[in-house]
Amino acid sequence: MDLALTDDAERCLTDLLLSRGLVTPATLARVEEARRVAHESLIPALLALGLVGEDILAATAAEALGRPLLARDDLPAEPPMIERLPSRFLRRVRAFPVRIEDGKLLLALADPLDAFAVQAASLATGMSVTVAVAPPAAIEAALAGLETAPAPPEAVTADLATAAPEDAARLRDQASEAPVIRHVNALILQAVESGASDIHLEATEAGLRTRMRVDGVLHHLSTVSPALGTGVISRLKIMARLDVAERRLPQDGRMRIAVRGRDIDLRVSVIPAMDGEGVVLRILDRGSVALDFDALGFTPDEIAAMHGLLAQTSRMVLVTGPTGSGKTTTLYAALGSLDRQRLKICTIEDPIEYRLEGVSQVQVRSQIGLTFPNALRAMLRHDPDVMLVGEIRDPETAEVAVQAALTGHLVLATLHTNDAPSAVARLMDLGVPDYLISSVLRGVLAQRLVRTLCKACREPYEPAPPLLERLGLARLAQGAPIRLHAPRGCPACGGTGYRGRTTVLQVMDVTDELRALMLRRPDGNSLASLAASQGMLTLQEAGLRKALAGITSIEEVMRVVGGS
Repeated sequence: MDLALTDDAERCLTDLLLSRGLVTPATLARVEEARRVAHESLIPALLALGLVGEDILAATAAEALGRPLLARDDLPAEPPMIERLPSRFLRRVRAFPVRIEDGKLLLALADPLDAFAVQAASLATGMSVTVAVAPPAAIEAALAGLETAPAPPEAVTADLATAAPEDAARLRDQASEAPVIRHVNALILQAVESGASDIHLEATEAGLRTRMRVDGVLHHLSTVSPALGTGVISRLKIMARLDVAERRLPQDGRMRIAVRGRDIDLRVSVIPAMDGEGVVLRILDRGSVALDFDALGFTPDEIAAMHGLLAQTSRMVLVTGPTGSGKTTTLYAALGSLDRQRLKICTIEDPIEYRLEGVSQVQVRSQIGLTFPNALRAMLRHDPDVMLVGEIRDPETAEVAVQAALTGHLVLATLHTNDAPSAVARLMDLGVPDYLISSVLRGVLAQRLVRTLCKACREPYEPAPPLLERLGLARLAQGAPIRLHAPRGCPACGGTGYRGRTTVLQVMDVTDELRALMLRRPDGNSLASLAASQGMLTLQEAGLRKALAGITSIEEVMRVVGGS
């Protein structure tokens, strides 16, 4: 029998999956259990559990079995023998006839190990069948193209963005179908087990493109057919208690699900786009986040500096950086280091990312008037010792936060700036007088997150002299031997060479000299020069020190920090 239809073929595929690090023996054991219960073959079981992305699995199967790999564009608009192969059959076995070569029918299969599909196609057409491999989404999109009839002219002017009641009912029915539920559950499970921070679902002409962000980098998983994609988005809306019929306006929601025995919170954001709705799920896994400075990658000197900043009253401490740089996590770690039994600690957030024991947390609700400044004013009447402001984003919030710091409170807040010295100029732009900034500002931290090298496969090397000179590595090494490490890739890190992330931190301790300079309304460069003369590192220098310590690579530091 054909290699693609034997037990040997399945063994070849599992061996290649294991050697590439795409699955582990433990996950294969899970697959075997799922196959036994659902009576499925290897490839459908892997897809149902979401253990390997559709495109990656198709490419691996094609290589292992020595079969051609076809994309959506390779599947013809007018396939041969279609009159003898009912669309219902093709959908059930996920197959698509491609062409006739040397008297044989080339059949694209999502599961090239499916002997039944090959035999049935051969009987129906009276031809010998050879097998190619195509991702399920490509086959489903090609079949959908065969079944799509031209819309009547009046449909062009219809308002397709507004769903009628019967459309809403249809969307709910789609969301309740077993394939949709399995796909959503497998997607969330795969993301959580991979340590992803976000899941991105983006509508395209070909279908719903699915990606997840792991260690700050997006990875493509699959593209599902438009029909299944609509059901997936409806399912997520229902789980997040959003309006399933609303497709014109952005929506935001939240849900909590149990994954492997622990509760996972997901923030859901839906936006309308040209090709359909897009969804981003932010995964908030409290169990995977260690809220202490050491676990976040702070050096001993940085931890000591942070404790010094927190041992103040009537002061403000800011953490700056772009979205996704870990600012809120750092502030949570700061709160975790305080004596929550002795101190009254309150937070104002939008949204609340993690629940903190012993802390009063307030969720901003702008639609009912509970804004940052209004919540801040109300919170001051509760006599707090420490206040965390999720973000200073407008003049009113900045003014109230500064007033709170002036009246005996430690105020912790985030701000969007590129580096620590720029925070002073940003506060001035928000209308805070220079004399108030110099009075209340105790310190500023600017941070980024860089991927850490996989300890199992990182490779040491001696940097070339031009690189040493250009980056000033000799000065940063302070006499220690200079050795860098490069990512290689292994099964432990999924072939990326990196595993996990760490914090790169710039700490600006506001000294008397810096306060005096602030009164002269300096630009960021003047503040940065003075702070550097007092020992402040740039973000690039802080990142290069971590590269010298073997924690990350030079390439990763330059990718994230650049010339900052």
